[in-house]
Amino acid sequence: MRVVQKFFIASLFMWAVPIAILYAFNHNLLPGTSNLSPYSMTLVSGFLAVISVNVVIVFYIYLAMREPADKHEPDPKFLAEAKASINQSTGDAQQSSQPLKKQQ
Repeated sequence: MRVVQKFFIASLFMWAVPIAILYAFNHNLLPGTSNLSPYSMTLVSGFLAVISVNVVIVFYIYLAMREPADKHEPDPKFLAEAKASINQSTGDAQQSSQPLKKQQ
């Protein structure tokens, strides 16, 4: 459940932080932004918004890499079904290639 919670929080920040940056620049909430031309303000705010999304993504990846790998055990029923599916598909592929060999 913690993984889903981290993903939800990271998604929320990826949406909220860039909008907050754009809002702050467009409403002169940051010191020194009133001195910028509209063109410069658009470029700087857009650049910072993109950088902020990348920072959130890097932080989420960092948290995911710190997650202990041994804590997550796959479902045994799912593993059994997956192995059976793989064995079935490889068996079907071998059977379908045999008529081609006979024709040659």
